[in-house]
Amino acid sequence: MADYAQLGLFFVVVFGVIALPGLDMAFVLASTLRGGQGAGLAAVGGIMLGGAAHVVLGVLGVAAILAVWPPLFNTVLLLGALYIGWIGWCLLRTREAVALPMPGLAQDGAKSGRPVFLQGMLTCLLNPKAYVFMLAIFPQFLHPERGGLWTQAAALGLITAFTQAGVYGTVAFAALRAHRWLAGNPRAGLAAARAVGAVLLGAALLTVLQGWA
Repeated sequence: MADYAQLGLFFVVVFGVIALPGLDMAFVLASTLRGGQGAGLAAVGGIMLGGAAHVVLGVLGVAAILAVWPPLFNTVLLLGALYIGWIGWCLLRTREAVALPMPGLAQDGAKSGRPVFLQGMLTCLLNPKAYVFMLAIFPQFLHPERGGLWTQAAALGLITAFTQAGVYGTVAFAALRAHRWLAGNPRAGLAAARAVGAVLLGAALLTVLQGWA
């Protein structure tokens, strides 16, 4: 298979993985609904940086270590589920009739960019879907006979980053329009906060069940 065909196939695969609703997408949605455009873009940026870290980990062979020592992989699954479940629980318990309050973030949107960025990166790093991808799919697109692995990984990483930017940027844009409407409808904002909290808790529970299985 030619290199361009290989890269095209990788794009199709990674697009399917990223477009599938999961922890990262839920975090972008919640951040944008809570903090508006700045928070949404910060969440996307943090997740992209986390994705770059996953590429580095894949090349360094950490994915292989996780495969050899399953308890460590299950620990990663649990940590990711607990983290996103905590955010969901805080949203469910909110009593403020405002657009989505995110735990641990400043109320001033201008000051919340850095915490959202860091939380987005952490969410991506603890996302079990990303580790499954690095274990099962990413190594298949690295071919030592075709040159340096770092060069190949850089190309795959760029495809991943641009795909994340496109998919999660679209989610943030759609959520931003909803955010503006929710700002003028406090009761709807409260209902949306609890709905997203329920979604995050459901995603966390599903992750735990998958890890247990």
